[in-house]
Amino acid sequence: MTQSLSRIASILVLSFAIGGVSAASAQAVCTDCGKVQGVSFVEEKGKTSGVGMVAGGVVGGVLGHQIGSGRGNTVATVAGAAGGAYVGNKIEQNRNTKGHWTVTINMDGGKTRTFTYSNQPTVREGDRVKLVDGGKRLALLAN
Repeated sequence: MTQSLSRIASILVLSFAIGGVSAASAQAVCTDCGKVQGVSFVEEKGKTSGVGMVAGGVVGGVLGHQIGSGRGNTVATVAGAAGGAYVGNKIEQNRNTKGHWTVTINMDGGKTRTFTYSNQPTVREGDRVKLVDGGKRLALLAN
């Protein structure tokens, strides 16, 4: 009987030890951690409202009108207006161009997540990171 009690005690100790190991390993998994797959800058061309084109056309037409006389004056006015409209539109488009940084992370749980930042992130491809504030910031982890 003592031998069977000893055997039961050994089984209980062993089962607690195994249970403790699996509980410890379950706690070691970080659901907010992952490896940076890529960091890139994305530039979005600005949208235009037409204001730049109209303003450029007027300025170009006025400048073109000051060149030549007669038919040459008319051609210069039309060419100046067309060129000014094109340049004015491009200036407005460039002024409204915006860019942002995207960071793609392979999460430890198997998912891939992408985050967008207005400033260049301090992490690089291959870095281990932890999401802070739901991904608003990234904390660098030791590999």
